Amino acid sequence: MLLTNATLATMDGAPAYGLVGQGAVAMAEGRIAWAGPMRDLPAEFGDQETMDLEGRVVTPALIDCHTHVVHGGNRAREFEMRLEGATYEEVARAGGGIVSTVSATRGASEAELLQGALARVDAMIAEGVATIEIKSGYGLDIDTELKMLRVARAVAQQRSVRVRTSYLGAHATPPEYKGRPDAYIDEVCIPGLEAAHAGELVDAVDGFCEGIAFSPQQIARVFDKARSLGIPVKLHAEQLSNLGGAQLAARYGALSADHLEYANDEDAQAMAESGSVAVILPGAFYTLREAVAPPIAAFRAHGVPMAVATDCNPGSSPMSSLLLSMNMACTLFRMTPEEALLGVTVNAARALGLEDVGRIAPGLRADLAIWDIEHPAELAYRIGFNPLWKRIFGGEL
Repeated sequence: MLLTNATLATMDGAPAYGLVGQGAVAMAEGRIAWAGPMRDLPAEFGDQETMDLEGRVVTPALIDCHTHVVHGGNRAREFEMRLEGATYEEVARAGGGIVSTVSATRGASEAELLQGALARVDAMIAEGVATIEIKSGYGLDIDTELKMLRVARAVAQQRSVRVRTSYLGAHATPPEYKGRPDAYIDEVCIPGLEAAHAGELVDAVDGFCEGIAFSPQQIARVFDKARSLGIPVKLHAEQLSNLGGAQLAARYGALSADHLEYANDEDAQAMAESGSVAVILPGAFYTLREAVAPPIAAFRAHGVPMAVATDCNPGSSPMSSLLLSMNMACTLFRMTPEEALLGVTVNAARALGLEDVGRIAPGLRADLAIWDIEHPAELAYRIGFNPLWKRIFGGEL
């Protein structure tokens, strides 16, 4: 297939957005064969099936690099509690929060979890998303963690979407291990990781480093096991306080550190040196009505790549719109529209360790989004509006 008469936002270097006016993209065997100005189109692509885009904007298909779309139940009542004055920590310590979703997830069948996840994934696909990261972490026992990861793999079989899985056994301490987080790490989290790896269910290992979750020392033990198995790591870090999670992630060469509201300049410098991506999650900041924003200026100053994701989950970010995440990143954190689009393409791919998506360039997967807009800045500008015209996944509409 040959796309013609398009404005290409290649996200592949200067000028801004990697813009190419009056551009064309040639695809073959699921890959991008050529991209550039129509006037330079090689003759060999002239006889392909052609789609005239009439000036529409083409970007790489979007990537949501931090989600919890597989889960049971919902936490609408906790939403009410927070509006009545309870903090996220207070809700969690009262038995709500992550642990309440654990109960619903343990009790749900794989078919029920898949049905719920597909509804959320369909909303993402409808906004031009072609790659989604899905975490476990609402099982907190070995069987349910594995169940969640199997469902995540099934999502990619049921839909035209690429799924990367993250094992998040170190998400919270379940009720049966209350007050015994080290025992939970030893008896559930690490053996669960070994089982997930043996079953080829895990692409990365994640953890929640926070006062209501696990200490840097406890997370380090999980990361040591991941390293021994050859699995890359990422980390929920500095969301509610600064415990040194970003520094820990940097020491382990993490793909990413995510949230980062309480990160500082030293954290940014460490992440820059390690090459870890800062994953910005404005949905959780908005939902929890946080007051401390991530240090965007420090990330810019040190050259830390910034990704943007939905953090789609039933508690702190019940949001499935990556377009809305882009707008929030700009409005709440003063990221630029170009930074936001880089955050859901190039840098989101990097946060998942993927090198074959996120840009429009020869040899990469032909995962593209075609938008009924005039300029890519419109993707972050509008609120609650989806201008997707067509999505291409592996070269197919």
